[in-house]
Amino acid sequence: DSVENLGEPRHMLLRVLSLCAVASALNNVGAPTRNSRSAVSMQTKTVTPLPATVKPGVVTGEALWDLLQHAKENKYAIPAVNVVSSSSINACLEAAAKYGGPMIVQFSRGGGQFIAGKTAKNEDDAACIAGCVAGALHVREVAALYGVPVILHTDHCMRSWLPWFDGLMDANEKYFEANGEPLFSSHMLDLSEEPLEENVGTCVEYLERMAKFNCLLEMELGVTGGEEDGVDNSDVDSSRLYTQPEEVYEVYKALSAVEGGRFTVAAAFGNVHGVYAPGNVELKPVILHNTQKYIAEEISSEDPLPTLFVFHGGSGSSREDIRYAIDAGVIKMNIDTDTQWSYWDGIRTYEAKYHDYLQGQIGNPESETKPNKKYYDPRMSMRSAEESMAARLCEAAEDLNCVNVL
Repeated sequence: DSVENLGEPRHMLLRVLSLCAVASALNNVGAPTRNSRSAVSMQTKTVTPLPATVKPGVVTGEALWDLLQHAKENKYAIPAVNVVSSSSINACLEAAAKYGGPMIVQFSRGGGQFIAGKTAKNEDDAACIAGCVAGALHVREVAALYGVPVILHTDHCMRSWLPWFDGLMDANEKYFEANGEPLFSSHMLDLSEEPLEENVGTCVEYLERMAKFNCLLEMELGVTGGEEDGVDNSDVDSSRLYTQPEEVYEVYKALSAVEGGRFTVAAAFGNVHGVYAPGNVELKPVILHNTQKYIAEEISSEDPLPTLFVFHGGSGSSREDIRYAIDAGVIKMNIDTDTQWSYWDGIRTYEAKYHDYLQGQIGNPESETKPNKKYYDPRMSMRSAEESMAARLCEAAEDLNCVNVL
């Protein structure tokens, strides 16, 4: 029967059902599958307002601490990405602007040397120091243009690399004198291969120095397996991949006693640098939960998460493990291997797409005399790399629950 011939009540019911069907169809256009990575799933969460101290650009001191507490309270972690050039820095900032969250831009010792130039004189780590400082100044100049808060950090530093660390301390003190804040937001000391007492003792010494210019210390307990940028723990005994609550408590007591000191702990719970086949890495985030409970009971804390944790070796980890670790107070996750691949994949894809235009300066499928300059301009392949890396970081941000948190 036509609609016109229906009785009025039935006519109205069918009209309502029809409109509901149309609305449902519209709502499902482009809807993600259950397993897809999409920011849509994050848009319904409630996030408390960002602290007033946290503004676009590099954050340090109290603003940094407020941001990390905001992350803990709202159950998200901030991606921390090792960068080696202004191009990879820009990819990080582009991603943060897209996913609507903060970003940690971090430099390794080797990354700093690469930024300075591999042939630059490097006596006493001069090039490693200069490259990190130059990268930090670049970030400071452009970060606010992306409208997101950015944390400037340096990665693993073992005892034999302390001349590099000392040079960064000098740069911070000089910048603090002139600007009232440190050049970097935070630095990491990785003395995890040493006895606990020596590890903690050195961390206390440096935190006492860093507290004077409002800089945060990240320290490591246990060992992150695998290999990354000169740190090779691929043959370490598996028992050392898991930290004990009592060890973290010793660190907490010692570093909390430093006046004005702020710190985070990279406690090992099976983490491994790099990407491995499924089943080869056994993460145990429950260690972090047990540690928080242990420390909270020892200090009679009303806060069930008294310690801020860092997740190293995040590339290739499952969303379930990541989210469970975040529930235990993880506020930062390092990503390097996956972003290295995504940057290269952008270049690889670009070359494959324009292969026939990249075989000579002149001559391509369109004409034997047509120039190819616009194809081999390095900005073209690098831009493809940036876009690919930024896209991967947007996926990481969703895993970390760091979408639309500003």
